[in-house]
Amino acid sequence: MNRAFSRKKDKTWMHTPEALSKHFIPYNAKFLGSTEVEQPKGTEVVRDAVRKLKFARHIKKSEGQKIPKVELQISIYGVKILEPKTKEVQHNCQLHRISFCADDKTDKRIFTFICKDSESNKHLCYVFDSEKCAEEITLTIGQAFDLAYRKFLESGGKDVETRKQIAGLQKRIQDLETENMELKNKVHDLENKLRITQVSTSPAGSVTPKSPSTDIFDMIPFSPISHQSSSIPTRNGTQPPPVPTRSAETKRDLFGAEPFDPFNCGAGDFPPDIQSKLDEMQEGFKMGLTLEGTVFCLDPLDSRC
Repeated sequence: MNRAFSRKKDKTWMHTPEALSKHFIPYNAKFLGSTEVEQPKGTEVVRDAVRKLKFARHIKKSEGQKIPKVELQISIYGVKILEPKTKEVQHNCQLHRISFCADDKTDKRIFTFICKDSESNKHLCYVFDSEKCAEEITLTIGQAFDLAYRKFLESGGKDVETRKQIAGLQKRIQDLETENMELKNKVHDLENKLRITQVSTSPAGSVTPKSPSTDIFDMIPFSPISHQSSSIPTRNGTQPPPVPTRSAETKRDLFGAEPFDPFNCGAGDFPPDIQSKLDEMQEGFKMGLTLEGTVFCLDPLDSRC
């Protein structure tokens, strides 16, 4: 099996799993910006993006604009980019969408990562300037990706195909219920038309109205409530105890999916887009995350930014 991530052999993780699983690791940095790239991975891809954003920042700096400061919060839930004072989330990059992460070998401040945008599905390269901890931030993102991938497998990632089949069956049940309701409405319309016909063709005073509890075939329409109540015997003249109801709060796993309950397969257990979400996460983790150290500063202009 291919590994979910690749990294340098001489690097070790920076934090305990609990720190990234139950909390988050904060870092302060300057945000040079983001730009669209053509590929999800590649040193040349991020190098061109860094050059482009550094040049843009150099122009803005000459106009008196400062590079905005941000706070990064890294955990197994993703990489959040926040405004440091208000804590307003500017960007929320889920880990299975991050495919490439690199820091500068020569300039310890610069690091970048490529993330697939959740709305446009375009690959965006984010570039940051930190205080000599670019390599640590890169490794922290890699560790968070590794833990998130393991958590994904533990919380149902191995059963993606099973969940997709269940979702398909659930959709089929919904379609059958809709079709059944349409047929019931048609039967009801036919019953009304037949009664009208009988009234118009029978002599006055000789029409015996049909009991509303039976259909045109003298059959009692099926009712789930009446069937259940009549089929359950009573003991000593007392009704059986009521069926306990499920708790209103349904537990969800790490990725927002509700665990499969064979005793309750309601529509809330499997949202209509569960298949696309599972496919997306499976594809993202399968692609993996590449951590790499490279050289971004290749000309004097870069070193001044």
